[in-house]
Amino acid sequence: MDEPEAKLAPGRRWVHPFTLIRRIFGNAVFSSLTRRIVFFNLVALVVLVGGIMYLNQFREGLIDARVESLLTQGEIIAGAIAASASVDTNSITIDPEKLLELQAGQSITPLPNDEDLEFPINQERVAPVLRRLISPTRTRARLFDADADLLLDSRHLYTGGQVLRFDLPPIEPESTSFSDYLNSWFNRILQPGNLPLYKEPPGGNGSIYPEVMNALTGVRGAVVRVTERGELIVSVAVPVQRFRAVLGVLLLSTQAGDIDKIVHAERLAIIRVFGVAALVNVILSLLLSSTIANPLRRLSAAAIRVRRGGAKEREEIPDFSIRQDEIGNLSVALREMTTALYDRIDAIESFAADVSHELKNPLTSLRSAVETLPLARNEDSKKRLMDVIQHDVRRLDRLISDISDASRLDAELARSDSRSVDLEKLLGDLVDISRQIHAAKKSVMISFVIDRRDNPKMRFRVIGHDLRIGQIVTNLIENARSFVPQEGGRIIVRLTRIRNRCVVIVEDNGPGIMAENIDRIFERFYTDRPASEGFGQNSGLGLSISRQIAEAHGGTLRAENIIDPETGAVEGARFTLSLPVEPNT
Repeated sequence: MDEPEAKLAPGRRWVHPFTLIRRIFGNAVFSSLTRRIVFFNLVALVVLVGGIMYLNQFREGLIDARVESLLTQGEIIAGAIAASASVDTNSITIDPEKLLELQAGQSITPLPNDEDLEFPINQERVAPVLRRLISPTRTRARLFDADADLLLDSRHLYTGGQVLRFDLPPIEPESTSFSDYLNSWFNRILQPGNLPLYKEPPGGNGSIYPEVMNALTGVRGAVVRVTERGELIVSVAVPVQRFRAVLGVLLLSTQAGDIDKIVHAERLAIIRVFGVAALVNVILSLLLSSTIANPLRRLSAAAIRVRRGGAKEREEIPDFSIRQDEIGNLSVALREMTTALYDRIDAIESFAADVSHELKNPLTSLRSAVETLPLARNEDSKKRLMDVIQHDVRRLDRLISDISDASRLDAELARSDSRSVDLEKLLGDLVDISRQIHAAKKSVMISFVIDRRDNPKMRFRVIGHDLRIGQIVTNLIENARSFVPQEGGRIIVRLTRIRNRCVVIVEDNGPGIMAENIDRIFERFYTDRPASEGFGQNSGLGLSISRQIAEAHGGTLRAENIIDPETGAVEGARFTLSLPVEPNT
């Protein structure tokens, strides 16, 4: 044992965190399906939140509200500044043209009129007003004269006795925190890219601001700019007027980052909501995946056990049919498929056992005849032994042919495409062929009767394989032929329709079927032939194959005796084939 492990107490070894999570939550948390569900749900949530943060109108609404607030504030401050402006009475304006019109000894008295009056902005009188109105807010105010020269700046308004203090630039550049970098990155991505860059006017001249130049014409305006760090600055310019004379321009600007702080706070709120929603989304996704992945895993494990196990040890597929959803349907389908598979395996094993038993009889007879042939002393004995050998060889050939036909029947029916079959035409052709083929062997009258039940337009069409359906009818006719008497044999093939099924009835006037053998005649290799037929002429697979074909077409095949209602005597045998009709016929 290693030294670190020896130091740990027994039963308290260090467990990897992922191993512990697997033990608590099981494999569902780490399954591929669970990861896909969680990933796509989170992607949808991220896209939704990103769209909200990019397309929401909060920033635009905040800017519009800020512009309206600054315009209202600017109108009030501009009105106060205009009211504080005084008339300059120390200047006299004389028109030079009037001086040229004077004669010797004449003089004029300058009389001021309204057009000659000027209202200069007195900085000493305006500064206290501007300081009182701007101090409660974080707004920066700049006052420009009629020539767009800077008169006052709220950053440099100081009261008496206040010490001027200026911050020196840091020796080393300030390090940007991750949150500031992330906020700046968000600003660059989410804000419009067509905003002008904010610059300070050189020499205090406001002509670089379009809104200032427009305000000098008496029109107020607003412009949104962005700093080099991506922070928004909203500026409004309001003309300072008195008697419609523009004395100057008041420029109000927000501090860099004021709007961004509010937007940042709203983004943080959205991110908090996103975090809670993501947590709930992950939990619900895990619960959803557990209702999908766990049943699928159990079904997969059961299917693997079925593949590894044998037919004798039947593995049960979990039953989720109570769910009434796709997984429940899958569970039902797998259970039915597994049951059919086990039944098919049992049928194959039983078929193999029956084949082995049936082949041993002629092989044993053939072996005995071959071993006895060298011991035969005369030609008659040799001839009888050769007849036995030939008979057994023909019997083996017939058995192998019928076994081969029975073994490939299911595969052939699965591969072939079903199509519409007209039973009326098919039975008519088969009856004609049966009348011609065995006419020389036994005198049998074969009749074909169509019972339309007072409906001349009745049609007899089914969906299936015409060759295999014809094989059923041929087997039934030949089976009836072998039992009818040599003289006066009669076979009736009757076609009728009962509701949504076509019914084919084959009747004969033979000895009938023993009551205890009515169900056994459909077993594989069962033969109960009349004495007139030689032994080994039939393999005993005809009726078994016929019932198998009928069931593959969704039909039934049964046998019964024809009983005389007066005497109760058996008058023959009746075989009834029932097949579902073609839809919409």
